Amino acid sequence: MSDAHPIRSRRPGLSVGARIIAGVVLAAVGAAGARLQRDAPGRSAEPRTEFTANNPPAGLPTALTTGQHLHWSRCTSPPTARTGYDCATMKAPLDYRKPDGRTIDVALIRLKATGPNARRIGSLVLNFGGPGVSGVIGLPEFLNQYEPLRDRYDLVSFDPRGVGGTIPVRCGKSADDTGYDGADACAKHPGALLPYIGTSHTARDLDLMRYLLGDERLHYFGVSYGTALGAVYAHLYPTHVGRLVLEASVDPTEDLDEKQVSQVKAVQAAFDRFAAHCAARIRHCPTGDGPEEAARRMARLADRLKKKPAPAGAGRSLDADHLAYAVDDYLDLGTNGWSPLAKALTALIDHNDGRPLSKGANDIGSADRATTPRDHSRAAQTAITCADSSLRPGFERLDRDQARIEAASPVFGAAWSIGVYQCYDWPFDGERATLQVNADGAAPILVVGGTGDPTTPYPGARHMARALGVGVLLTAEEEGHGTYPQNRCVRETVDRYLRTGRTPTPGTVCRGSMS
Repeated sequence: MSDAHPIRSRRPGLSVGARIIAGVVLAAVGAAGARLQRDAPGRSAEPRTEFTANNPPAGLPTALTTGQHLHWSRCTSPPTARTGYDCATMKAPLDYRKPDGRTIDVALIRLKATGPNARRIGSLVLNFGGPGVSGVIGLPEFLNQYEPLRDRYDLVSFDPRGVGGTIPVRCGKSADDTGYDGADACAKHPGALLPYIGTSHTARDLDLMRYLLGDERLHYFGVSYGTALGAVYAHLYPTHVGRLVLEASVDPTEDLDEKQVSQVKAVQAAFDRFAAHCAARIRHCPTGDGPEEAARRMARLADRLKKKPAPAGAGRSLDADHLAYAVDDYLDLGTNGWSPLAKALTALIDHNDGRPLSKGANDIGSADRATTPRDHSRAAQTAITCADSSLRPGFERLDRDQARIEAASPVFGAAWSIGVYQCYDWPFDGERATLQVNADGAAPILVVGGTGDPTTPYPGARHMARALGVGVLLTAEEEGHGTYPQNRCVRETVDRYLRTGRTPTPGTVCRGSMS
């Protein structure tokens, strides 16, 4: 299960084996980010009243439900969470089919609400995308986006299974190596855990978390891959659904192969729009006089980098695959990334300087949006995706799918196509071909999609709203991956829903950069 573009390292010069995994098409980048806010604001001076829920998850031993209490204390890591944040560990079953068996520790982080007790709604649980993104690191990093909601909610995030402090998947050359050395390394080191780290298991953790946080219903904000997690939760626990926002939604109707094709077409379309803008508005545009010329120039540049990668600083180099991935990072930023992308491509084409492009969109992003968090784990992303997806294609289908992806995009197809190898030799079966998300009986769920999203294409949001059965679609005419909070209309609509429970009128469209 995935919703974004290929997993890849920010450091060029990966081995061939690592590139196969680094090129997997996933929703990894699924995180609409923000500049790091180093100090959390002060807390309310009013004595705090803790909430209590009366509907524990069914079938779990009392030691994990009524007998378990979250012991919050000041966070010791990451360094950005040492001021104002609390951390805790939640015990959960490794295997929910054997709830009395082995338990795992789930790492949590919280920033308390600032408003009065009488107005506090509860906890808003945040997932920033991935799979493979740490919420414990992500909450301080992305706080600017959600700070206005703190008057009504405690902001809570967590490390999903396989990530950070929650049974991390380590697939390097040794059991302590956080890198990715292929499926065999995963089977050798964390192999016993791999069947239990998929999205449906994490969704069950969410319901236990909801109860221990004291909420009768889960209030949740998921971005990119986080929409898959939220939708699976809604399917499993429709009567426990509170106010759920699914932003930059994945497509629950597509299997992993279909997602790869849809996503590479979307990123090519976003690049074509950049190239048209560049030709019309940017003097000495590095991609020429429009999309067709841009494709030819990018092909020549990729051929050059295949023969001799460009220096990218600190002993690194930029090759053809990383050219495609880096360009996509800038496109994720929407129109904010277009001018910096033109400058970075000019430096590479004219001066063989790969540093600006290699440095990446993370370093030039605005306070409203950035790409994948720096803690993003390729090993966890691969393991979670292959635990979710039941596709295990043979070589004949691999060849056919690889050719189909290459043909779908002249600029990105070659780099994206190696993603077909992601799960073919995975040591365990996956759960399903597509997401199961029908949530009949749940409260209305707000689904947000951007028409110019290059990572989770807009049709996926339409399909998600329909498949949920209770989904309400909010459309944003915006470039880039994610539309909250940078689009004012989206921000106001989402915040109003989270504060009041009122969904927008079906068919509501927020104007933006594509209007």
